[in-house]
Formats: sequence, C-alpha cells, structure tokens
Amino acid sequence: MTVKKGQELELHVERMAHGRFGVARTDGFVVFVRDAAPGDRVRARVFRKKKGYAEAGLIELLEPSPDRVEPPCPYSGVCGGCQWQHVAYPKQLDYKRDHVRDAVERIGGLENVPVHETIPSERVFGYRNKMEFSFSDRRWLLPGEMGREDVERGLALGLHVPGTFNKIIDVEACLIQAPLGNELLGAVRERVRQSGLPVYGIKSHQGFWRFLTLRHSVARDEWLVNLVTAEDRPGALEPVARDLRERFPGVRTVVHNVNTRRAAIAVGEREHVLAGDGILEDRLGPYTFRISANSFFQTNTRGAESLYETVTAYAALDGTETVLDLYSGTGTIPILLSDRAERVIGMEVAESAVADAERNCAGNGIQNCRFIAGDVRETLAGLDAQADVLIIDPPRAGMHRDVLAEVLNRRCGRVVYVSCNPATLARDLAGMSSMYDVLEIQPVDLFPHTYHIEAVARLEARGKR
Repeated sequence: MTVKKGQELELHVERMAHGRFGVARTDGFVVFVRDAAPGDRVRARVFRKKKGYAEAGLIELLEPSPDRVEPPCPYSGVCGGCQWQHVAYPKQLDYKRDHVRDAVERIGGLENVPVHETIPSERVFGYRNKMEFSFSDRRWLLPGEMGREDVERGLALGLHVPGTFNKIIDVEACLIQAPLGNELLGAVRERVRQSGLPVYGIKSHQGFWRFLTLRHSVARDEWLVNLVTAEDRPGALEPVARDLRERFPGVRTVVHNVNTRRAAIAVGEREHVLAGDGILEDRLGPYTFRISANSFFQTNTRGAESLYETVTAYAALDGTETVLDLYSGTGTIPILLSDRAERVIGMEVAESAVADAERNCAGNGIQNCRFIAGDVRETLAGLDAQADVLIIDPPRAGMHRDVLAEVLNRRCGRVVYVSCNPATLARDLAGMSSMYDVLEIQPVDLFPHTYHIEAVARLEARGKR
C-alpha cells in the first residue's frame, strides 16, 4: 500500500514513540500518529510523508486504549507543555522505561543491561517549581474559538503551541505548577492590562512586556516573580511588585529582568530587585540552596531528591574518595555527596553557576568542595588530581567526543552518568563500553505527562571489581 499526504487511514496504535506520537503500521509501513496512545484504534490523516515513514493527525478515536484517560487540562493537545496527559500515569512510567531500554539497545548496541522500573514522581500535578510564560500581542485561538466574533484576540500570557515561536496560548491555569502560581499568573495579566503599556510582538519586536517567570520554593512555600521587559521603566514595574506582595503573602521577592535583544529568552542583560531580596531558598535533603531568578535548579524538587538519592547510592562512597563532577552546575551533586567523600571537585562552564555553587557551599558550611570554571573539554585535560569516582551530568547533547576521550584516558574506577536524554545517554555509554561495564540504569520521572525522562547509569571499569 502506498501512503500519500492527505490520505485517511484506519490504524491500530502499537506503542509510544519518544515524543507526542503513537506508532502504528499499515502493510508494514510505519505511521506516527499524533496524540495517540498504544491500544487505540483510530482514523488519522497523513500530514507528512517521508521515505521511510509518515506522520498523521488524529481525526477520530474509533476505539480507545484501556490506558487512555481524559486529560484534566483544557489546553491538552494544543499546548506544548504536556504531551501525555491522555495516558494513565502508570503507563507513562512504563513507556519511559521502554524508551531508555530501547535507546540503550538500538543506539548504544548494549544488550542485557538491567533497566529498572521508573521511579515515579511524588506529585503528578503541581510538581513544577519554575514556569516561564510568554507575552504576545495576538493570542492563538483554541480550536473551539475559531471563527467566533466574541473572542478577544489581543493580549496573551501563556505557553507556546508546540513547534512554534510566535503562537502563544493565553493560559488561565497550568496544572503542573502549584495553585498559587495560577493566581499570580492571573494577577500579573490584569496588572499588565491596566498598565497601558503594549505587550511585546514576537514578529514585530515592538512592545514592553515580554515574559513572566514564576519560581516556587517547595520547602518554604515562597515565590519569586520575575518580570521580563524589553526596556527599563521602573515606574511601570514598582506598582506591580507592590501589589503582588500586598495581595499574596507567599511572594517573597519580585525582580525585573531587562532583555533588549530579539532572542526569545526569559533572561535579561541586567536585573533589578523590585521587592524582597531577589532570592528564594529551597532544600534537597539536609542542604539549603539559594535560587535567584536565573539560577539552575531541578524543576521538580521532590523528584530531584529521588534522582540524587540514586546518584548517591550508585556512587557508593565510603568517605575516602576523591569525586570529580563534570558539568557541576550550581553545585547540587557535589554538595549532596560532600559528607560522604574526602573531597569533591566540580567543573562547570558557566561562571555564574560556579559562583552560585560556592555560595551554596558556604551557606551549608561545606569546605571539601572546590569548583573549576571553564569548558570541560579544556579543564578536564588540565586537571592534575586523579578521581576515584566520576559523576557525569551533561546537557541534552551529551559529552563532546574530546571529553569522552579524556574520560577514557583517566579510567576512574566508578562512573555515575546522569542523563536527561536517552539517545545521547546510549551513545555515550557505547563510547565508554570498551573500558567500562554498564551495570544498571535507573530511570527517574521528574516530568509527569511529558515524554522527558531522567536516567542514572552505574558503570565500573573492567578489572576494578
């Protein structure tokens, strides 16, 4: 059977792809069906045809999968934030484990590596401690709003349609952030309407209001509000900050970032503290971490504790080791391992993150961690110290080949690899397999209702066991 663009097909969905697509076949030809779940029988229309596969949109659900549920969010299927709300959470965990295992076998070529059942998130909704919302001067209409004359098409404050940079859905509430965050979202929207200042046009690059970032300290139940604008106008921001602090006692601090560049990022070239002290404090285990508007901190606090407990268990420290942490960020892993190791050395390219790491160590009275600022490709090769245990927690792109070569050259006895991308995890594990045995992998879910998954791999050098 020849599949063509625009063709309608009746399909049975067999499994979940890494993304928002279910996988079906027609006469052996693979068709990825958007927003489908394994077990669904669907009618779908092909919107993209490639040599080896096609992509199709769901037209009609002929027979729902037993694992399908009704999404509680009205923006599900339109917003890019949650791709899997239509799938029962226990099955999401199974699919994420499958993605890790499939990547390790198919991309890494590694067989018989134990991949454990996914550790679930403690909270399935309300789990995110950070949300970024975008302003737009023209809101993207939901399917039920198309063609209606009574629908306002102006200001939007919300989230992107997946795969787009200029289509913003005006979101009244996001279910994966804590409830007070949604009240703050509405309060800021109303103050912006009253300000008389224009919101930023993503295409025109004209306007004032650009982004709203909300951060939540789970330990203290306090909030940081970051208003990002295209220019400095203190008189416009101060009344908003004052109002938020008066109306919401949980708001600890309000800051203002100014981003004059066209790049659509919610980080400014300069920052002003409008109210409070400009920081939050949260906890992981017994340690306190200072979080500023633009600091990195895992977005699921309770999930992060599960992730780092796994890292600690796999590191198996007895107090005598030197630990080397590549891509150490704001020092989270070094701090959490500090009481179990003789010393910990962290490497991080961002100088601001190193400064945060040093402040976090000082705030927790930790003296056996030191941090080296610079590109790991350069700093690792120049490091004199020999590590007993190596922690690797790279960005989504994984390790650069030069870093991988230096890791192999150092031949640490034990490696713990923390990954947010199964594909690059599998690639890097394959690159290390000439010298290391991959003993086990533990997936940890920090992102319910999305296809994203963290995984921790335990490796040991051959001959060291």
